[in-house]
Amino acid sequence: MNGAESLVKTLLGGGVDVCFTNPGTSEMHFVAALDAHADMRCVLGLQENIVTGAADGYARMTGKPAATLLHCGPGLGNGFANIHNARRSDTPMVNIVGDQATYHREYDAPLTTDVEAIAGATSHWVRDCISSKRVASDAADAIREANTAPGRIATLILPADTAWGAANGPAETEAPPPPPLPDGRTINPIAKMLKGDEPTVLFLGGAALTVEGLEMAARIAQATGSQLLAQMSNARVERGAGRVPVDRLPYPVDKALERLAPYRHMVLIGAKDPVAFFAYPGKPSALRPKGCKLHSLAQPGDDVLGALEALADQLGVTDDPITTAGLHQPPVPAGPLDPDVIAAVVASAIPENAIVVDEAITTGRAFFPPTFHSEPHSWLQINGGAIGIGMPLAAGAAIACPDRPVLSLEADGSGMYTPQALWTQAREGLNVTTVVFSNRSYQILLGEMAGVGVENPGPKALDMLELDRPALDWPSLARGMGAEAGLAEDGETLAREIDRGFACEGPYVIEARL
Repeated sequence: MNGAESLVKTLLGGGVDVCFTNPGTSEMHFVAALDAHADMRCVLGLQENIVTGAADGYARMTGKPAATLLHCGPGLGNGFANIHNARRSDTPMVNIVGDQATYHREYDAPLTTDVEAIAGATSHWVRDCISSKRVASDAADAIREANTAPGRIATLILPADTAWGAANGPAETEAPPPPPLPDGRTINPIAKMLKGDEPTVLFLGGAALTVEGLEMAARIAQATGSQLLAQMSNARVERGAGRVPVDRLPYPVDKALERLAPYRHMVLIGAKDPVAFFAYPGKPSALRPKGCKLHSLAQPGDDVLGALEALADQLGVTDDPITTAGLHQPPVPAGPLDPDVIAAVVASAIPENAIVVDEAITTGRAFFPPTFHSEPHSWLQINGGAIGIGMPLAAGAAIACPDRPVLSLEADGSGMYTPQALWTQAREGLNVTTVVFSNRSYQILLGEMAGVGVENPGPKALDMLELDRPALDWPSLARGMGAEAGLAEDGETLAREIDRGFACEGPYVIEARL
């Protein structure tokens, strides 16, 4: 058995049975080892940011890591943006990065890079494997690290000679440490505060946005007169009919400040103290109002559900009935597409048990409230702000849940970062319907320019924010990647095209022209 074979067997033994790949020369022995194991599913991405984004989507839906296979430092660099997004989403991920043979590094060949430095910027754990006999134990450590709450990025650097060298066999993966459960010193003061009459918001993230977490949070809020609010961006929210509706903090600073202004207490439950996405002249970075006291019930790495249960028990509301959203699908509006028309169409079109992947950026800001009463679904967002996650994330989610339809809501500018994901969706026959909102501009940056105080931008500035010369042709691009495609310019046509997409056996792309 060589090092690569011991690595594959260790991955499988540790519960990692999907590998998203974009291999090169230094990984050929690992490729051969993957080929020898039918129980390891391998999915090719045509660029590494597809690979890492798909691994993120897979883990968000399964709760366990996939492996990625990346080629040397530049390959890791290509996948960097979506590893960053995954880290911000508390996603478990095991990155295998091939590298020059240990004895070849000193010759400074063209692909020689400081892989550890690149990996260290986005990984919680990095190890450079220096011996084929250590590959299995290093891989087992990587799996354990990735599975450590709330989910971590583990990167194992695999020099070529450690893959082809002799190994002793696979290693067993130890269980990660259990997430800590807050005790009475944390829970009792919060319970006492909640029994008071000052305005309080329960600020939710992570496991608090699961069905179980939302139900417990709703019981606490209902009994204490508190309000529920989700973070601005979230890895996954369970939403729709039969579930507890919860809005998210708005992105624009002024609206976020207005939303939080009434509260005198904020309880963090799997969430972080909210801050602005960027700095703006004359505006605060911290969004929590002055005079609003912060209480931390559970950090993202804690046992969030256990903490909620303990708080509900302390308040005596564990079995209280709660109000959930009813099913209401609005009529499909006629007329040209705008954000409100699109929001109504999406709210009506979401099928039962769907997965919605949201990288709609500007157009999608109005989507949350109209979809409170859609069919029950999971909603996945871009967390780290590095655009280009939507279509890869959708691919990974579809591989994780082949029995669930995926609706991918995609901005046109963001979509052009990773359009190769459509090829992976077509190759794997994934049930993904992608709606590309074609306003032919980086629309968010037009607003950001005004937000930072730039007035009256000239033609050169505007030219750097527009995508209309030439105009992108998404149906042609999608067909070139092997996906079926259509075009919509009004609400009724968009609704028909979405239905057509869900009926399609493979991926379907709709250009929604605003």
